[in-house]
Amino acid sequence: MGAPESLSGDDKVESKEASPAVSDAGDTEKAVAALDGGDPNQTVTPLTPPAPEIDGGTRAWLQVLGSFITFTNLWGFTFAFGSFQTYYELTYLPDQSASTISWIGTVSTFFLIVGGVLSGPFFDRGYFRSMLFTGAAIETFSVFMMSLSGSYYQLFLTQGLLMGIGNGLLYVPGIALVGRSFKKHRSIAMAITTCGAPTGGVIYTLIFEQLIDRMSFGWTVRVMGFVMLGSYCIAFPLLLFGAKNIGNLSSGTKRKLFDPKAFNDLLFCWYTFTNFFLFLGYMVPFIFMASYGQQVLGMSRSMALYVIMIAQASSIIGRLVAGAAAARIGVMIPWITCGVASGVFCIAWIGVHSDGAFIAYAALYGCFSGALIPLPPSVFPIVCPDPKVLGARLGMAQGIGSIASLIGSPIAGGLVTINAGKNGTNYLGLQLFTGLTMILGGCNLVVLWILLVKRRGVGKLI
Repeated sequence: MGAPESLSGDDKVESKEASPAVSDAGDTEKAVAALDGGDPNQTVTPLTPPAPEIDGGTRAWLQVLGSFITFTNLWGFTFAFGSFQTYYELTYLPDQSASTISWIGTVSTFFLIVGGVLSGPFFDRGYFRSMLFTGAAIETFSVFMMSLSGSYYQLFLTQGLLMGIGNGLLYVPGIALVGRSFKKHRSIAMAITTCGAPTGGVIYTLIFEQLIDRMSFGWTVRVMGFVMLGSYCIAFPLLLFGAKNIGNLSSGTKRKLFDPKAFNDLLFCWYTFTNFFLFLGYMVPFIFMASYGQQVLGMSRSMALYVIMIAQASSIIGRLVAGAAAARIGVMIPWITCGVASGVFCIAWIGVHSDGAFIAYAALYGCFSGALIPLPPSVFPIVCPDPKVLGARLGMAQGIGSIASLIGSPIAGGLVTINAGKNGTNYLGLQLFTGLTMILGGCNLVVLWILLVKRRGVGKLI
């Protein structure tokens, strides 16, 4: 997220498993082919896995299921943070501002994405199982500690910092085996796996909605912790038991985390600049939808949380449809369409004054914004066709995007208090900020498209 799932994030790992190594700027066709199916002869980079050791089959699809379940936990709490945001604002931490509270969620997302990049050297040295189990243990422990938290700083440390660190360790190994299990259907397997992110958001939001009025906050969160623990107990055997494609998952080379020459590359800078603005606004609606529904429209807590779930569920549809469209007409057209449309819907949010219109907005925003996670990594091998620096530059782009995910929601939350009305809020600034930043990012995509066509000598359907 920036991420986003920076990217917000959950989905950006797809690029780590599916990004090809391209020999020169003109090998675009090879890049696209490698993205779709993988090339057994491709050069291995720190963010590009070795060629698949198996190609499909029952065992491989069970690993997809295991990774899907892992992603429901890895990104589930990130997407479900909107339910915590509104509860903290109105009930649990009423003395804290919306902007201050949102830092809890954005810090977790930031460490998830950055941690996934910085933990790469451990993955390169073959600590696959250690990262998998340690990350899951830290995340689960953070949830149970969160259930004992009664103040802002305690929630910041448990739900924000500790959970983010655990997720950062889990990020890469959570999806690594999928890239090793498929050649022909790798893109489909990746799409299914990353759909676990919004699915987890729906599950944890639903648990919160059903239990928070019946139980205390502590026991509601503990139930989530037990669900998380049980799901990991299911996921890890699916990933590891009897698996023959684990071997040495690392690239066999030392990871280069930073390439200063990247900032002299106009295409890299424009790609990163564009994603920064898209992810600056991406998570804002997911975090503040429920608050808006309760404070402005007078919805019940349950109804406001159902609206979040509608947005999360429609995000799954958007990811799958955009992926199918990208396979036919290239990535840039659906990417631009979804980026601009997401911003336009946020501007249209200003005119939402009824429950029905709000539900329609949530569904449309979720559907179109969902595509902004899986599409960008597919273009990066064309942005950076040099396999020697592809991994480093992709990590740099993700790291910069994670800063947008970190600061976007707190900025938007701060705007809510400007010219506040009787209920102490005014969402106009938040809506304009989110919409305009995403529209700016979408328009910059048009420039990126033109630059790629001219400088990489590729066809228009990239």
